[in-house]
Amino acid sequence: MGIIRAAINAVTGGLADSWLEVIEPSPMGNNDVLVPGQAVDQRGRSQNKKGGENLVSNGSIIHVYDKQFMILVDGGKIVDYTADPGYYKVDNSVLPSLFNGQFGDSIKESFSRIKYGGISSTSQRVFFLNLAEIKNIKFGTQNPVQYFDNFYESELFMRLHGTYSIKITDPFKFYMEVIPKECITGNRKFTFAPPDIQQYNDEFISELGTAFNNYSADGFRISHIASKTKEMGKYMAQALDEDWNQLRGFEVVSVGMQPPSYSEESQQIINERSKMASQVSYLKDAANQQAFMAKSVGEGISSAGKNAGGAAVGFMGMNMAQNMGAGVMGGYMQNPQYAQPQQGYGQPQQGYGQQQPPQAPQQGGWTCSCGAVNTGKFCMECGKPKPEAPKGRFCTNCGAQLAPGAKFCPECGAKQ
Repeated sequence: MGIIRAAINAVTGGLADSWLEVIEPSPMGNNDVLVPGQAVDQRGRSQNKKGGENLVSNGSIIHVYDKQFMILVDGGKIVDYTADPGYYKVDNSVLPSLFNGQFGDSIKESFSRIKYGGISSTSQRVFFLNLAEIKNIKFGTQNPVQYFDNFYESELFMRLHGTYSIKITDPFKFYMEVIPKECITGNRKFTFAPPDIQQYNDEFISELGTAFNNYSADGFRISHIASKTKEMGKYMAQALDEDWNQLRGFEVVSVGMQPPSYSEESQQIINERSKMASQVSYLKDAANQQAFMAKSVGEGISSAGKNAGGAAVGFMGMNMAQNMGAGVMGGYMQNPQYAQPQQGYGQPQQGYGQQQPPQAPQQGGWTCSCGAVNTGKFCMECGKPKPEAPKGRFCTNCGAQLAPGAKFCPECGAKQ
């Protein structure tokens, strides 16, 4: 028993004179992977006189469309098939024709394991498998997935959701391992969507968690995962190859990820670390450092008078904070990471955290070795005593040393 290719181009022309039953696939949606056949007349109207039982008579014509795999079933076993579009006549007197189509000879071995070995029957049915890419299969994690992000230096917990697509690679394996037998006996379609495919969604999500662990080990930021959907699709196809492709006859084609939904604690960590990183980036600029310190000083002056211990205590605390802040800002500017050849980072300039150029001593004053200008007998910064004046005569105008008996300065010409 089997099928032979019918030498006609159109049902309306070839069957106009002698009536034969024509079987076409039932309407096939995007996620439908198996639909039963239905009898139609030459004008496409249903003429199934067997009450929708999809029983095929000897001599019936079967119409197969592109990207479809037609199987002729008898007693639950496949007796013949075709992957070539066209018209085929059911002939129970011939052996299976085995029109492999796009699969070549690769599916003959699978067919030999499930073919029908009995005699001709009158309960043959026709089913059509969808060979196109089955898209927009939704998935989602019920429990949060753990992900260590090196950028945030934290364990993040999130829920993942999105879509993936599959494609049938071996129709016979798919028929035997995936299609429920009640679809064949009950003559109904099978759709690759929940809840019928909950088992496969669970397997997909389990392997997806493994993929995320690998991305975490490679140091990818969680916010960059959305750009890795193409690589993830390839990874999922390889990871599920043994269970899905080799055993069940279908594979993952692509994966589409939506932004993850973080737990409340993880979202708080992301917000705080992102804000901190933004401030660090802002303070790398010398002008921003000075603006930040000026703003801090202004706020300190404004609140000094409100201090419970009095304005003097307030200003004392503000000065301490200013000195500490100056050291922090100076640390940024002295860091070679932020040094630039132009005026700015690492360049001497006026501002917090920078050593001021030495000042000339006031009249009667003196400059200590630490750089502080003093008027008393001891340095008010380091406590060193005022150095003794060198012996001899000196110009009263410029301070140059004079020779004994000199009446005019050799340096500035001032009269002595």
